[in-house]
Amino acid sequence: MSVIISEVDAASLCAKKGLHAGDTLISINGHEINDVLDYQFYLQEQKLHLAYLDRHGKAKKVTLKKDAFDDIGLSFETYLMDKQHACSNNCIFCFVHQMPKGMRKTLYFKDDDTRLSFLFGNYVTLTNLSEREVQRIIDMHISPVNVSVHTMNPTLRVEMMKNQNAGECLKILPRLAQAGIELNTQLVLCPGINDGQELEHSLRELEKLLPSLQSIAAVPVGLTRFREHLPHLEPYGKDSARAVIEIMDAFGEKCLKRYGRRVAYCADEFYLNAGLPLPELSYYEDFPQLENGVGLWKNLESEFLDALDDCTLSSDTPFFVSLATGVAAYPLLCSFRDALLARFPKATIDVYAIENDFFGHSVTVAGLITAQDLIAQLKDKDLHGRLLLPSVMLKSDEEIFLDDLTVSDVEKALHVQIQVTENNGASLLRCILNQT
Repeated sequence: MSVIISEVDAASLCAKKGLHAGDTLISINGHEINDVLDYQFYLQEQKLHLAYLDRHGKAKKVTLKKDAFDDIGLSFETYLMDKQHACSNNCIFCFVHQMPKGMRKTLYFKDDDTRLSFLFGNYVTLTNLSEREVQRIIDMHISPVNVSVHTMNPTLRVEMMKNQNAGECLKILPRLAQAGIELNTQLVLCPGINDGQELEHSLRELEKLLPSLQSIAAVPVGLTRFREHLPHLEPYGKDSARAVIEIMDAFGEKCLKRYGRRVAYCADEFYLNAGLPLPELSYYEDFPQLENGVGLWKNLESEFLDALDDCTLSSDTPFFVSLATGVAAYPLLCSFRDALLARFPKATIDVYAIENDFFGHSVTVAGLITAQDLIAQLKDKDLHGRLLLPSVMLKSDEEIFLDDLTVSDVEKALHVQIQVTENNGASLLRCILNQT
């Protein structure tokens, strides 16, 4: 394969050697270049022999000498340098399949790209990984790799993911582990399907991947009201959530004694569903699965309270603000409000829990709140002119909600200034105090 160069920096080494936009990069030091991982890996050499085709199809070669981390000035049409790999599974719990029409376009693409696992922490299933790609991970020591395992029972994995390769590709995990590739794994649990004895089996099998195995996260299945023609699944209730916590905690305690680290964790949502207090901050060690909602509550609480302790703002300072979040995080933000009012008695702070009328009330996380639910539930409220929203409600690189409305749309509908807060306790406090 090869990749077309879309731009050449005018002051770069490649420009000086005569490369132009529209040329096709074939290889570096004899290694075929297929995508960003090949390119970045082989670019580390200080002496580079580039083979390429110019815009007229003529084969050419140039030699570059550079410092180890110098950029040679080439840009490509996409960051990955080829198309993003799509998911080939039809998982019974897939959230994309539960999306109605009219949502943000990117929500309908199911990615399953190992390169994004390494570069951005995305989780992949391994089902569309070729032997060449497996060997490349090992040869380049691409680590960590984040894997959506769901179950270590090959037959059950095929049934859950509706992919005949889903069970066979579990054999990739021990190969990666033996090569020293660090692995973070997640199990999206569905009541009565891959929890209980099946969960215990999966944990025993995953334990064999230590010490390369870094973490296991149990995450409850997310169910929306848009499940027509999809398999029937039950949400986790109090008793079923507690049963998962017991299994995960027992395994985690065993790992802590045997290996010196806990390894296995439940997402915060399990504790909230079970009506149990979340573990202390130290339980989560170095927070290996924060992006999966594991320890997010305690981490945010610790950051916020530490920042409040360090705050030097006068206690007589008046300020007015409203905050909106999902039902799950509402008690946490209320505890922040109470701590603030004890410190700043002249402040006015209102916290609103937004019920997810769009996806269904079983969906309680802030990241799945739509703009239309915000508008409908806050339109008659006195928001004191300033409304704080968490960044997880929006697209990562644009201020667009799931239902394709913008922050500006919501500001106009509610006649309020919106401030978007990062997923960080100190940042949240600064926004509340209007110190940003």
